[in-house]
Amino acid sequence: MTAGTSQCAVFDFLARRDTHDGAAVERIDTHAAAVFLAGDRALKIKRDVRFPFLDYSTLAKRKAACEAEIAVNRLYAPAIYRGVVAITREADGSLAIGGQGEPVEWAVEMGRFDETQTLDHLADAGRIDAALADALARAITQAHASVPVVKDHGFADALYEIAAQNEAELRAFPDLFSKPLIEALAADTRAALNAVRLLLTERESAGLVRRCHGDLHLGNIVMIDGQSVLFDAIEFDPAIATGDVLYDLAFLLMDLIERGLGAAATVVLNRYLNETRRDADLDALAALPLLMSVRAAIRAKVTAARLANDADNPEIAQSARDYFALAGKLLHPPKPTLVAVGGLSGTGKSLLARDLAAELPPAPGAVWLRSDVERKALFGAGETERLPETAYTREATAQVYDRLAEKARRVLDAGHSAIVDAVFAVPSERAAIAQIAGDTPFHGLFLTAGLDVRIARVGTRSGDASDADAAVARTQEQYNLGTMDWHTVDASGTPADTLARAKAVLGR
Repeated sequence: MTAGTSQCAVFDFLARRDTHDGAAVERIDTHAAAVFLAGDRALKIKRDVRFPFLDYSTLAKRKAACEAEIAVNRLYAPAIYRGVVAITREADGSLAIGGQGEPVEWAVEMGRFDETQTLDHLADAGRIDAALADALARAITQAHASVPVVKDHGFADALYEIAAQNEAELRAFPDLFSKPLIEALAADTRAALNAVRLLLTERESAGLVRRCHGDLHLGNIVMIDGQSVLFDAIEFDPAIATGDVLYDLAFLLMDLIERGLGAAATVVLNRYLNETRRDADLDALAALPLLMSVRAAIRAKVTAARLANDADNPEIAQSARDYFALAGKLLHPPKPTLVAVGGLSGTGKSLLARDLAAELPPAPGAVWLRSDVERKALFGAGETERLPETAYTREATAQVYDRLAEKARRVLDAGHSAIVDAVFAVPSERAAIAQIAGDTPFHGLFLTAGLDVRIARVGTRSGDASDADAAVARTQEQYNLGTMDWHTVDASGTPADTLARAKAVLGR
């Protein structure tokens, strides 16, 4: 679709330098909007278009959509979203921004930010590291905690409707997506929905269906002053933006996976789970493949729709195919694995567990369960807050190991892999976690390193959940580990060396 004649005149007006006091103008086009960047301001015009998922076909609807965009997005990015401004036709026939004449178009006025700092650009530049992914997950957790709960939305039923819409709209691009593949994806999606319908309904009853961002892909997140800022949340249909919080997160996880950033996706998932600390989110991992798949299918059809304005762009066509292929692949996750990583303090258990998590399917990597984090939660302390010695009694430690086992069981029952990171110095502790695996493949790794290496490592820690110091390392040297029936892994070298040895044991 193309913009109407009146919009073409507005677009030409906004693209001129003299409209913006001589400032250079950059124009960005999407399937539903045209954005004009000049100076410190961005003006976003809704296109005169109507799709099955949005309708901007009248001036009144576009004004309402602009007002809704401001209202919704100020929650996430108040510094960016300034207000709604009219493009007016003046008495002399000229156009003006916020003039005295009759409004002929409406624009969302935004404070301009550095477009190179959106996460899609940072991904292309290879700059999404573990620290950024961790901060991003914290920002999303905070956003989800602040948005309103929606009662009686019927999210499971809404997903069936979304899946049906995806099927119908993907059929509009037979040159990109074959009919048999669309039918196979639709059938697999319905089967997956049937399997988790009750789970999703229970989560809605628990208040986990909310009015979320709704379009949480990398292009809608920007780094400003070192902070992850969400913007461009869905405003055109509250029903589309309303869903399970894990469905909102699934969009970002899927986008990272599609871009080959699985390690970052693993960090995002684990930080999110650590921040929410909801057992219900562990159970809901059973629905995550479906939720990511539906998001990938949406991205496939929306990307394909961009060809209406750029029909000969092979990159857009290939991107749509890639999202479609991912949608199908995600619905067939590999079987899970349970890995336990033990070792005395300073052997590098947590570093190895973090790195291994990204290596274990299904996407987006294993859930990392860490005794140090569980102990802090048990005593109501912050993750990096130091605990007193009384938090390390035999009874407290038993509670921590019981909690790790319970969480691991939930994760495995949901069809997802888990890595449990603890000292595991006592044979009964090792036996208990192995028993949790049941029929699931289990690998026990016990890291070893000399006392001098371990003391050196614990002495350089900062901002970490572990409270272990040199005195703890020396005390542990006297432990009687009993019969070791796990694979011992030499961890005296670099983290990369330890990871390579561990992966060899796991056959990866």
